[in-house]
Amino acid sequence: MEIIAPDKRKIAVRRGIVDKAFRGVVTAGSMISLIVLALIAAFLLYRGFEVFRDFGLKFFTSSKWDAGADDGSIAPSFGVAPMLVGSVVVATIAISIAVPFAVVMALFLCFYAPRFLRRPMTSVLDLVAAVPSVIYGIWGYAILMPHAKGWAETINHWLGWIWIFKVPVPIFERSPFIAGVLLAIMILPIVTSVAREVYSQAPQDQIDAAYGLGGTRWGAMRTVVLPFGKSGLVGGAMLGLGRALGETVAVYLVLNLVFKVNFQILASAGGSVASLIASRFGEAGPYELKALMAAGLVLFIITLIVNFIASSIVNRAGKSQR
Repeated sequence: MEIIAPDKRKIAVRRGIVDKAFRGVVTAGSMISLIVLALIAAFLLYRGFEVFRDFGLKFFTSSKWDAGADDGSIAPSFGVAPMLVGSVVVATIAISIAVPFAVVMALFLCFYAPRFLRRPMTSVLDLVAAVPSVIYGIWGYAILMPHAKGWAETINHWLGWIWIFKVPVPIFERSPFIAGVLLAIMILPIVTSVAREVYSQAPQDQIDAAYGLGGTRWGAMRTVVLPFGKSGLVGGAMLGLGRALGETVAVYLVLNLVFKVNFQILASAGGSVASLIASRFGEAGPYELKALMAAGLVLFIITLIVNFIASSIVNRAGKSQR
């Protein structure tokens, strides 16, 4: 007996006027964002193209920043290698300090803090995330730096035999370490807020099952919540990394701008691309302005690459959990 399969049903989706309007607004907003990013990149490339053409790869590898003489007797020379290294070093220090504290704070707010304490702490955390960076910079210069100087001296005393903790000259102020600590405090609310939102959505049935099997609260956090929120934590960390890479005023106030590639994080020398632009923009000549625009384009591309890597990691982690 031959069995005839029924015809496939066609499911038609009819969108109302409100749905169509909402979809159009979201699509337009997305396209505008892409257009604005493309225009920023095009403007920076247009203004900095002459510098890229004149210096080529030397612009990325040189450690000299000299605007030259106005009469042409001294040729200008521009290179951002120390500032690129400084940006990466300071941002790495900030992420290394901020992420462990963010995980602890997010777990405490979600699963350990009493209800009467959870709401005000969450509100304060969200409020601190909106504090302008210049306030952080002034606080870091006036309050944090004297204390962090003692921390740096202690680290150098016990770990000075490690190369990155050596100090050629015993001056511990305005170092990449202090800048990294300040940036860690700045990005801590952002990373914590993202991690808290993700951890709060952990499957409650699996947490209850861990309790039912005799597990402790920390055991449930370790086996259920932390694996579930891994992608969100990475996304929050990368979001904080993006802010740390582009931070300007705070880094400028607590870090000496020295054009020398420096991996010794306790030494009083360093810098970042953003602080370079902030310090030189007001007094730069026409050609140096083009070099600063070129440096801004490099920082812009690095930030885009970091965000792209973060999106790839989040998407991959999300697929692995399905």
